[in-house]
Amino acid sequence: MKKVIVLFCAFVTAISAQAQWKPVGDKIKTPWAEQVNPSNVLPEYPRPLIQRGEWTNLNGLWEYAIAPRGAKEPAAFDGHILVPFAIESSLSGVQKEVGGANELWYKREFTIPANWKNKHIKLNFGAVDWIANVFINDILIGSHQGGYTPFSFDITPYLSGKNKHKLVVRVWDPTDKGYQPRGKQVVNPESIWYTSVTGIWQTVWLEPVSANHITAVKAIPNIDENLIKVTVSTSMCSVTDIVEVKIIDKGQVLASAKGIQGKELRLHVDNPVLWSPENPYLYDMKIALTSADKVTDEVKSYTALRKISTRRDANGLVRMQLNNKTLFHYGPLDQGWWPDGLYTAPPAEALLFDITKTKDRGFHMLRKHVTVEPARWYNHCDKEGILVWQDMPSGDLGNSWQSEVYNGGTDKKRSAESVANFNNEWKEIMDFCISNPSVVVWVPFNEAWGQFSTEKVAEWTKTYDPSRLVNPASGGNHRPCGDILDLHNYPNPKMYLFDPERVNVLGEYGGIGLPLEEHLWWQKRNWGYIQFKNADEVTAQYVKYASELKELVKRGFSAAVYTQTTDVEGEVNGLMTYDRKQMKINEASVRKANLDVIRELEK
Repeated sequence: MKKVIVLFCAFVTAISAQAQWKPVGDKIKTPWAEQVNPSNVLPEYPRPLIQRGEWTNLNGLWEYAIAPRGAKEPAAFDGHILVPFAIESSLSGVQKEVGGANELWYKREFTIPANWKNKHIKLNFGAVDWIANVFINDILIGSHQGGYTPFSFDITPYLSGKNKHKLVVRVWDPTDKGYQPRGKQVVNPESIWYTSVTGIWQTVWLEPVSANHITAVKAIPNIDENLIKVTVSTSMCSVTDIVEVKIIDKGQVLASAKGIQGKELRLHVDNPVLWSPENPYLYDMKIALTSADKVTDEVKSYTALRKISTRRDANGLVRMQLNNKTLFHYGPLDQGWWPDGLYTAPPAEALLFDITKTKDRGFHMLRKHVTVEPARWYNHCDKEGILVWQDMPSGDLGNSWQSEVYNGGTDKKRSAESVANFNNEWKEIMDFCISNPSVVVWVPFNEAWGQFSTEKVAEWTKTYDPSRLVNPASGGNHRPCGDILDLHNYPNPKMYLFDPERVNVLGEYGGIGLPLEEHLWWQKRNWGYIQFKNADEVTAQYVKYASELKELVKRGFSAAVYTQTTDVEGEVNGLMTYDRKQMKINEASVRKANLDVIRELEK
């Protein structure tokens, strides 16, 4: 009888939550919007590279309020918002603008499971845009500045003896009115600029940990020596606590090593299976933290052996190599936006959908364009064998751009505060992705948007992670630094500069537009570099450009990025519509054309 009552209460709670929330607005939505359940929002464990068994998901309905910046916590909140969807999105159930003059407040209660007694409690945020201040039981316990990376707090000291605890988050985000990285967000969206994203936009969760616990795992492969270098960080610097790392394949331990936190461990793997788009082979990894021979923390992870590098071919052209073999990188510009969730995809299968459609079309690479995805997106790319070029979200725009000459255009004269923030957020983004084998290229700047100190930024990026290539300014003001010269040209492929000392790539081209009724964000103002009337015309033009690209591959291009995966708001140049309901090309023809381009270097 007790079990029946519990199930009934859970059912009533779910019905009540559903009654308090529904998608708002009249914009198009993805097929997954109807699957969003406010009582079970994004239930998957959000951090695949550091997995723990016990956790509590705090996604769901929170109270929210918009108040003038600098005001105290509102006595009364405005209503309910569905976390983790940004307040400007339809799936938040609110769809309101906040603006730089205001702050966004969140509030909810939570309880600690009884079996977590005597544990430290970690409060984790996937991402909050842009400055977040976190209060537990009316105590300001921490802050984070940066809209794209995870952060955590040990909240144990601030938990009272009560059963329920109060959690409040205060957020400020001036969007394009400040210097911070914000990608394509603007206050007044049009053309290639999109809706603002403010506040919590990734999963929030609790987990029990020991006082000293694992906080980060950095795994860098070296296939030339058949080893993986692993560095484990912990919450406390203790020389008596020991970290043990094991590499496991199909349940069998292949390698293990012990050391203290922060020290690089070398794990040799004999006869390794290398990770590649054709065979994205992953090894399991277990990390344990012990104190006085007692395991105090244990997490699951994974890793892979693969190498990204460059080498001159028989014709003297610098080419990109994967696992010491020349490989042409080819894929779409991937913006990562959703009509119903903006930065946040609806149910998890939506994230995977875009990636599998990319593979279906013969691509094996994505350029993640001026945004950062949740950890599970990179996990999907690791599993599916997608090479990722990771952009830094742009911000602090205003300098001049001249991409067709060397040393053209101007640097942005940033304030010391802006420079320090850029450096900190870029480092956090790199730390976030550094153990994902799919991530192979770092892109600090795009098209001179806020570009500054290019040589210095490129050198720091390469020094911080020498295991990957650095594309210093994709289509930007070109400076002789980094590993790559990246040209942009619309609509057709074109090579108007060439660097004999670096890899040469076409970082953007295409933009073939096709507006489809019933699938448009706006009924007017739809935009593309060129536009056609149906999928057959788009496909024919795409194949024509692919044929032109093949000739440029022979002349020296080692990668190309087609614009783009989907339509986004006013842009109608996607391979599918913004709502993901309509394909805009003949996929078989596009797949054949793409494979022909990729195989050109294999001849």
